[in-house]
Amino acid sequence: MLLSNLPLKNSGKIIGLTAKGEQRRRLLDLGLIPGTTVMAKRKSPSGAPIAYLIRGTILALRKEETDLVEISP
Repeated sequence: MLLSNLPLKNSGKIIGLTAKGEQRRRLLDLGLIPGTTVMAKRKSPSGAPIAYLIRGTILALRKEETDLVEISP
């Protein structure tokens, strides 16, 4: 399952990233590391970005970024 498909108020565990190069490094720097638990907290009125709770920090990520993160619910 992709992180972009995670329903609000639900959580999942990151199992991998499909991003390559700079994009992969950025996601890892943001804390999207395999084994980390992520919770979808809030959605903007337009639908994107979505706020996620990751390692005690809330991050707003676009769909293009969350499509690169695989999770298990």
